[in-house]
Amino acid sequence: MTAPSPQSLVEHALATSVADDCIAIVRSSSSANLRWANNTLTTNGAMHGTAVTVISFVRRADGTAVGSVTGSATSPDRVSALVEAADAAARAGSVAEDVADLVAGDESADWHEEPGSTSIAVYERFAPALGDAFAKAESESRILYGFVNHEVATTYLGSSTGLRLRHEQPTGHYGCTGKTTDLTQSAWVGGATRDFEDVDAARMDATLAQRLAWGTRRVDLPAGRYDTILPPTAVADLMIDAYWGAGARVAHEGQSVFSKRGGGTRIGEQIVKAGVDLFSDPAYPALGCAPFALATSSGNVSSVFDNGLPLQRTSWIRDGRLASLIQTRHSAGLTEQPVTPGIDNLILSVDGASGDEMDLVASTERGLLLTCLWYIREVDPQSMLLTGLTRDGVYLVENGEITGAVNNFRFNESPIDLLNRFTHASSTVPSFSREWGDDYFSRTATPALRVPDFNMSSVSQAL
Repeated sequence: MTAPSPQSLVEHALATSVADDCIAIVRSSSSANLRWANNTLTTNGAMHGTAVTVISFVRRADGTAVGSVTGSATSPDRVSALVEAADAAARAGSVAEDVADLVAGDESADWHEEPGSTSIAVYERFAPALGDAFAKAESESRILYGFVNHEVATTYLGSSTGLRLRHEQPTGHYGCTGKTTDLTQSAWVGGATRDFEDVDAARMDATLAQRLAWGTRRVDLPAGRYDTILPPTAVADLMIDAYWGAGARVAHEGQSVFSKRGGGTRIGEQIVKAGVDLFSDPAYPALGCAPFALATSSGNVSSVFDNGLPLQRTSWIRDGRLASLIQTRHSAGLTEQPVTPGIDNLILSVDGASGDEMDLVASTERGLLLTCLWYIREVDPQSMLLTGLTRDGVYLVENGEITGAVNNFRFNESPIDLLNRFTHASSTVPSFSREWGDDYFSRTATPALRVPDFNMSSVSQAL
């Protein structure tokens, strides 16, 4: 039997619901992955799935209540069960505080298209080159461990107000760790991709070989403040945290670094260096994402009532000034600011910056070059103080050259403070967060930054 189309599942949900209004979101996903260890491919797999979210709205004398239920569903019967559960949750629920008119609209031009898909064939160029990299690593006493994943997720959003929207999202990433055969050194390289056409296994291995060679000399350093070069991947790690903490409501309520003393938000204030821009854009080249809002539940930075709102380029920081915070229509009413929903990519740029991280190394008399950060956690939302660990490669820079590997550290820093204190920046390039990119947020473009007094608060014994 032919499986029901995602569009038919949306229509079935909308027709079955007995609530006053209904939104149905169907996400059809297809993914393929490879995993390797000890210079050998260990597993590969392909997966397909369909997730359905039904959001029911019940109007009452005291307001509108909402019920939202998500589950795996590939048949009308299963969708009917989700609808029944969502309708019941709405009838039993309390009144929603973020009530707004549901977005109305027409069908998007691609509504009737089938969902996109991927397969192991996406690696037809990468896999043979990876085999060659295994052989080269083996001959040069290196061990490679890693993982690649590619997914194509197609989302269909329909509402009882006539909205019918579709978005196809390709997402891929790679990560590879190289170790010496005695397991005393470790280095990592990773990145994001839309189709694996731009991923070069030979270059990946060459980068690891270079970094392991830098570690031939070992230097132990104490905790302290160091002139530190953060590569684009580490900057992405920190900027994602800054973005996730940029909710307008929590700022308006005095709970974040974006809160104004005495009440309200800091929108319009100079919060970082002039020339710094932080923005999101659904149409940004190679980082394109959904051009409309998607929310399966309501919270500080999302509202189910906003599903389908059109998204456009939004500046969060413009020339150093806080330009916007993540706003639902509800929080925009509280803050009296424009509606600026969250967008699934993030770009940081510095006016006039050029070159890359190695150019920053060349201009450094003595300092550290990081590879990536790990286990990042928020310590204080009022200053956005974060703590975390360095991982898989911290290198000593002396007179513009890398002269050895250094022990790992725990750090304590605020990304907002860093954007005030950095002294040099490179060009903005597509980047990939080691901490958040695999599962949560993979579409970033960031520069490398040189910070003269990065706080390495204690020594870590991690490799």
